Amino acid sequence: MKTLYLAPLALLLGATAAFAAPVKTMKTDKGEVLAGENGMTLYTFKNDKKGESVCYDMCAKNWPPLMAASGAKADGAYSLVTRKDGSKQWAKDGMPLYFWVKDMKAGDTTGDGMNGVWNVAKP
Repeated sequence: MKTLYLAPLALLLGATAAFAAPVKTMKTDKGEVLAGENGMTLYTFKNDKKGESVCYDMCAKNWPPLMAASGAKADGAYSLVTRKDGSKQWAKDGMPLYFWVKDMKAGDTTGDGMNGVWNVAKP
């Protein structure tokens, strides 16, 4: 009988985790940084404002946003930013998160300091 009670609980917990920010912490040459589930480093853009992305068009092609799945829920330091097309992007402490297209493998941090406005996202 215990199995009947635990199965729905496990399903509920699994569903909740699926909507959490897909972010992990990694050790890199820049210290501990945030990375996507794929291990690729995440960055913040100094020209953004808390809760607002200004990286579109060519900027977003070079710095793809960390997009949120439908039904994603903000949790703790991780929030959702609505992009101008209505899609949702993950943010840490209100600052939108991005990947850098020139990072080739997990743990690369080649975008850090780019043009004085891009920085690795820290935990």
